[in-house]
Amino acid sequence: MRGLPLRRLAILAALAAVGAATLGTTAACGDDSDAGAASGPVTLRLGYFPNITHAPAVVGVEKGIFKEKLGSDVELDTKTFNAGPAAIEAVFSGALDATYIGPNPTVNAFSKSKGEAVRVVSGAASGGVALVVKPGITSVEQLRGKKIATPQLGNTQDVALRFWLKEKGLETTKEGGGDVKIVPQENAQTIETFGSGAIDGAWVPEPFVSRLINAGGKVLVDERDLWPDKKFVITNLLVSTKFLKAHPDVVKKLVEGQVAANEFVNTKPDEAQQAISDHIGKITGKPLDLKLIKQAWPTLEFTNDPIPSSLKTGLDHAVAVGLTQPVDLNGLYDLKYLNEVLKAQGKAEVSQP
Repeated sequence: MRGLPLRRLAILAALAAVGAATLGTTAACGDDSDAGAASGPVTLRLGYFPNITHAPAVVGVEKGIFKEKLGSDVELDTKTFNAGPAAIEAVFSGALDATYIGPNPTVNAFSKSKGEAVRVVSGAASGGVALVVKPGITSVEQLRGKKIATPQLGNTQDVALRFWLKEKGLETTKEGGGDVKIVPQENAQTIETFGSGAIDGAWVPEPFVSRLINAGGKVLVDERDLWPDKKFVITNLLVSTKFLKAHPDVVKKLVEGQVAANEFVNTKPDEAQQAISDHIGKITGKPLDLKLIKQAWPTLEFTNDPIPSSLKTGLDHAVAVGLTQPVDLNGLYDLKYLNEVLKAQGKAEVSQP
């Protein structure tokens, strides 16, 4: 009887040894599983706007260009936005790894993160913005006392209008006062308010320029005429610095996709325009009128050059009209992969600011 406890202890010890070995094997299997997951497909979450100024993104997604360039080791997860601040918030929250975005949100993101959170890795589009007014307005002086819409207080077009008016000697205020009353409102609403006579014009991007023209307006200022060589950034490609550091190879493939998408847009405009109409239809339930796309197309240039000088000038304009503080943009651009892709294809490289 006295030996029984000892026997039980021996059995328990043996079971414990077996259990430890089993646990060790399970742990080893778990390590292998984790390692396999770590080396599995990377997910790239890409944001863009379903509109003409984001044509390279829309076409790149619709025609499968990004998926092809990213390869089977990268899963593409796309998200669409209607406003820059929402896209930037998604980048900051970790919900997006990269996004096509306008210059003003780009500057804001870089500034708010003290130059840490984002990098511009490529351009996408230039131009496509104008001041459309009632036919009776033929000069800047006739804007005095008038109401002019912009998409949002402090957005890229809002800054452009305020600075242009300031250069012409007309004052504006953030509250909508001054010589010219600036009315921030959504672009879709602007078509209605222009038609009803509630506003006298609007400084907007395409396709709303064309829509306003079709509603009886006329172009008083084509913003291209205000820039050297008629070039200014309207859309560039931004990536999270965190993602760039973790997956530089994926970012390079994304840039390859951007360059390929722009090549498609520029060499096959008819197919690109149809793809844009179809893709917007899938997102909104209503395809964008192909005639409208064709009407707006000539005002845009699809370029891989992010035109950094225009972004810096736009920031200077925002400071001049009191809508922001000076920002040091040093480090915003990382065009290494873009130039590697362009060089490999025998294309002209872009300048790193």
